[in-house]
Amino acid sequence: MAVESSLDILFLHNMNDTHPLIQELQWRGLLQDLTPGTSAMLGQSPQTVYVGFDPTADSLHIGNLIPIMLLLHMQRNGHHPIALLGGATGLVGDPSGRTTERPLLSVEEIDHNAKCIGKQLSRFLDFDPACGNPARLLNNHDWFRNITFLDFIRDAGKHIPVAYMLSKDSVKSRMETGISFTEFCYQLIQGYDYLHLYRHYGCRLQMGGSDQWGNIITGAEMIRRMDQGEAHALTAPLVTRSDGNKFGKSEGKNVWLDAGRTSAYQFYQFWLNVADDDARRLVATYTLRDREYIEQLKADHDQASHERRMQRLLAEDLTTRVHGVDVLAQVQDASAILFGRDTADALRRLQPALLLDIMEGVPRYVVPRTSIEAGRSLLALLVDDSPIFPSRGQAREMIEAGGVSLNKQKSVDENQIVTTENLLCGHFILVQKGKKNYYLIEIV
Repeated sequence: MAVESSLDILFLHNMNDTHPLIQELQWRGLLQDLTPGTSAMLGQSPQTVYVGFDPTADSLHIGNLIPIMLLLHMQRNGHHPIALLGGATGLVGDPSGRTTERPLLSVEEIDHNAKCIGKQLSRFLDFDPACGNPARLLNNHDWFRNITFLDFIRDAGKHIPVAYMLSKDSVKSRMETGISFTEFCYQLIQGYDYLHLYRHYGCRLQMGGSDQWGNIITGAEMIRRMDQGEAHALTAPLVTRSDGNKFGKSEGKNVWLDAGRTSAYQFYQFWLNVADDDARRLVATYTLRDREYIEQLKADHDQASHERRMQRLLAEDLTTRVHGVDVLAQVQDASAILFGRDTADALRRLQPALLLDIMEGVPRYVVPRTSIEAGRSLLALLVDDSPIFPSRGQAREMIEAGGVSLNKQKSVDENQIVTTENLLCGHFILVQKGKKNYYLIEIV
């Protein structure tokens, strides 16, 4: 880590810590930088630690899973995690990792997003007071709404030099393209969050992605200057793919935790299709399986890489945590329909939305319901009602050869009668032509 200013000399990391939790984060790929004394502090007694989440959207994405996993490991090791929703900071916009200004959101949008994110966090963290060290869900708008601008620049802004703020990577990278005063002040606002949590909750450790190092250190510096206190920082590396590109996108789009943005099936398939080199690293990062289990899993994968055991662990573990075990069973049924064996029963169990989801991109033809209400021959359905086959002769030849399936069941009789009884979800017929060609007939 490069030293960003003379003040940051106080915060150079030491990667030779021997605390078991720090060592675990390290082998899991969840540790990049930490301040000296972090291990000693974690070993003294249960500590209060926090991560901030700005509600700039109504869902978290898989990039946010890294700081969530940090909180989860802290809670599993007896510490007290705080998930801080940025109801105030979300109104300002974090310049970290940005080349342009973020669009400003309304208070109503931020509040809605914060509620949605809070529900997602409950899938990972235990907020039940009975657990002994329950997580807390806080919102920084609860204290910032009572602070005037003049009070803030007198009480907080007075203690952080402009030269220090200018030295931060999130600011320096924007000096040429432009940065507003609003986003320039973001690090002061996040720093004040740390000061508030230190004063009111005894919080002494803030965590986040490596792009948050500068913002976190600003908070630690505020605590040192304003309260003569000691606070620490810990960051995880930003996850990249083996080709060096940012991890967490599918076809250029974020992979979200909300099923309305990224369906559970698409979410499951994303992990199932992760490259081997990436899966080898990420099974430790994104799951809670122990080191012995993961090393054995990697060895088993190497012996039979076609079984994609590492990817299956990622897909099953994360889909269960994000969407639930019942949804996992549904998406596994859906996956089996295209890639598995006896799948006719699984196909009939699908909900309409999931059926359309797995058939995204499959040619789709609309046929009037009146065509099949009285019964329609398979040959007529595939040639006259839809252009799946260009001619009756070609259709007849493939049907007789066993190359056509209706709803995953082979059809060898061109005169087979298709009725409304054959419809999936009351509206669809799935036609398979050969091994890989699928067509969806929608009956309206």
